[in-house]
Amino acid sequence: MQQDRYLQPHQARQRPATTYEDLLGDAIERAFGDGVHDLAGLVERLNDSGLATPGGQAWTEDNYRQEMAKLAA
Repeated sequence: MQQDRYLQPHQARQRPATTYEDLLGDAIERAFGDGVHDLAGLVERLNDSGLATPGGQAWTEDNYRQEMAKLAA
């Protein structure tokens, strides 16, 4: 089956985003919009935003990578 090359991955989701996913996406977009483009800076901004990891911990580069891999699966 040929995939539409213009289809964005989020358009093919089987469910709507959760509130947590929306808040995380918003925080990441704000950081990018403010010129933060490195992982260390992004993690710092997430911690400053008050949005914790799903387990309630502060963000680290390692758990950020793990969470992005989980959400992309």
